[in-house]
Amino acid sequence: MAGGIAKKAGGGGRRGRRRGGAAQMSEINVTPFIDVMLVLLIIFMVAAPMLTVGVPIKLPETAANALPTEQEEPLTITLTADGTLSIMTTEVAEADLIPKLEAIAAERTSKKVFLRADGSIPYEKVAQVMGALNAGGFNEIGLVTDAQGPTFGADAAGAGTDG
Repeated sequence: MAGGIAKKAGGGGRRGRRRGGAAQMSEINVTPFIDVMLVLLIIFMVAAPMLTVGVPIKLPETAANALPTEQEEPLTITLTADGTLSIMTTEVAEADLIPKLEAIAAERTSKKVFLRADGSIPYEKVAQVMGALNAGGFNEIGLVTDAQGPTFGADAAGAGTDG
């Protein structure tokens, strides 16, 4: 008659409820973290190509390898198709180029500069800008080009020699 009132063995109170009820989770649910990381990865993959700094120009294509990166952001000089000069993204008159380069060289530890010149610019103009860079205190000049350009190796030599 008193069988419906009997408690489970092992004591009463809190301990009995924990065994029969919901137990605490001792594992971390990583699914939300993975979802957030995948969303961030997609956002950065889409946004990264839009973050390139510079003036839009058509770079010449070469088979050269990329230069190794440095800790300091490289100084970039851009020469557009219409002959406009820019230091990073700021336009500069040709007469003001050397004094501004000397002021920048005094503040920087690296004397490396990247020259981005449109492919349609005459070589003489590019050489003049390179001379101004040297006169301004930058003696390590890297020419920026697009990769996957023409090669002058074995691929080019074998073309057109069908017997």
